[in-house]
Amino acid sequence: MGVTVRYRASRQRWVVTETSGCKRYQTTFATESEAEQYAQKRRTEIGEAVFNGQMGRRPKYTFMEGLDKWIEEYDTTSQASNIVKVAEWFDENAPDALVGQATLDAARRMQRDLRKAGKSQSTINNRIQVVKRVLSLAYKEWDWIDLPLDGKLSKPNPKNERHVYLTEEEVRALILAVPDKYREERRVITLAALTGLRRGELFTLDPSNIQGGRIILRPGQTKSGKARIVPLPEDGGYLVENLPFQTDGHQLRMAFEKARKAIGREDLRFHDLRHTYASMLAEAGEVMTTVQALLGHSSLVVTSRYAHMFDSRLDQVANKLPRICDQTATKGIASEGLNQLKH
Repeated sequence: MGVTVRYRASRQRWVVTETSGCKRYQTTFATESEAEQYAQKRRTEIGEAVFNGQMGRRPKYTFMEGLDKWIEEYDTTSQASNIVKVAEWFDENAPDALVGQATLDAARRMQRDLRKAGKSQSTINNRIQVVKRVLSLAYKEWDWIDLPLDGKLSKPNPKNERHVYLTEEEVRALILAVPDKYREERRVITLAALTGLRRGELFTLDPSNIQGGRIILRPGQTKSGKARIVPLPEDGGYLVENLPFQTDGHQLRMAFEKARKAIGREDLRFHDLRHTYASMLAEAGEVMTTVQALLGHSSLVVTSRYAHMFDSRLDQVANKLPRICDQTATKGIASEGLNQLKH
């Protein structure tokens, strides 16, 4: 970028020329003083623009623009309800917050507002995850920001964690209690218990997700934004026939509520089926890292809420070790006996 002043004799005019890359802009004046004054003004404006980051740097985008881009490029069905709530809050409280520090500050205000409103930590974490996802994409894929900022937003573990797990018999009773008119919903409930998929993930399933007896979730279908593979039970093929499921959240809720009432468990929540899946994995002898992968947890810290289910198997470890102690003890006693005989 440069600004020059010259006299064009053929037209008897003074010309100020601005160059930017391959482009040139010219303005003419009758006198040299007018041209010089204008040129100096433009040099000052250009210098301020460069200093303030308005030129020579990547353009700035708002969080709301990032939210729109995420929705446009990915399947966000599994997080639709939380996206709507976050969009409503930002639209009312921080509509022009740029992706960067301003978004972080706004997200923390949103956290405080949700706490004051009495929302559970799980609900707050779900809303914050929406912001974290946009910040992650802005850094990793869109090149909107220079530094990863999603890690600066924390999601404390809920203090009111539920530990409700159904036994195999209780799961079977729940499924059988679903009224016949809710056959499609019965399939969804059964699949949830046998795969640990979240409700939003179940509703996004289509035939392309089923490959070789596995459910392959794409990044846009999961809460974490990462792909996940979950095996289907050997006899569970019928559960994923004719996808997507021909139902909605309201119908599924009605079917689940009727079933839980029929078995006398009105305390049950649909998400407890996910906990039940983790419990069944532990009972089947799977290690915690496997449970982490199948549930799609970001780290073992999240999976550690199920740690107590693995405790019963810890004592079994000692029985699997070789019998070294008895042998060495016997040899030690024999050695002592020989020494005593020698003396």
